[in-house]
Amino acid sequence: MRNTIIETVTHVHHWNDTLFSIKTTRRPTFTFENGQFVMLGIEVDNKPLLRAYSIASANYEDELEFLSIKVPDGALTSRLQHIQVGQQLTLSTRPAGTLVAGYLTPGKHLYLLATGTGLAPFMSIIKDPDLYEQYDKIILVHGVRYSSELAYQTTIKDDLPNNPFFGELVKEKLIYYPTVTREPFQSDAHQQRITHLLTHNTLTTQIGLPALNPSVDRFMLCGNQAMLDDTMAILNSRGFKKATSREQGDYVIEQAFLDK
Repeated sequence: MRNTIIETVTHVHHWNDTLFSIKTTRRPTFTFENGQFVMLGIEVDNKPLLRAYSIASANYEDELEFLSIKVPDGALTSRLQHIQVGQQLTLSTRPAGTLVAGYLTPGKHLYLLATGTGLAPFMSIIKDPDLYEQYDKIILVHGVRYSSELAYQTTIKDDLPNNPFFGELVKEKLIYYPTVTREPFQSDAHQQRITHLLTHNTLTTQIGLPALNPSVDRFMLCGNQAMLDDTMAILNSRGFKKATSREQGDYVIEQAFLDK
């Protein structure tokens, strides 16, 4: 099929019964911006079955990585969750997406707000050394139902701060704030929905930053539609402006509808 390539699975990791990640080979000619997505899938009856997946690896890494939920009756994920090392995946050749830092006007604090597999593009973004030069603080908030869904914690808390090239910047600037809503976790402040954390100023109080301010704070949002709608309403009410494909703004979302 035109505009697609074939890559080989190099690693599969099952985080729990509902969440897994895949790494594949990456040809040198495949380029993308951190935060973008591709169409990813497999061949079914000699036809590609593709869905949009954000790239979780950084644009300088040798492999491509993707994070996925397992849907028992999902057209793609019901098959994809059984993929093995050595098997092949089909990828679109042209990454796309609006969830990239270039759509934001300059600021001091960058808030990355994710629910579930919405973490994937932010894993790419927090590995971008250029971003740490642009912001005083980068705050990654990951909201999930159960603590077993908090993927990549070792990468976030251990690997990145010890990166030989920009680890010191990560230690100084990256704040990781996980929150779990359906079981006990850390403290009450880490058991709230992202919208609650914003509405009640819990997040900024907990991490020791000033109240949200459109003049210095920037946001990137990725998650389910309800979370996006509610969070955008909160930001809009506080004077934040949404970025578009034509104009930079105070916050940005992925415009593509991800249905896996």
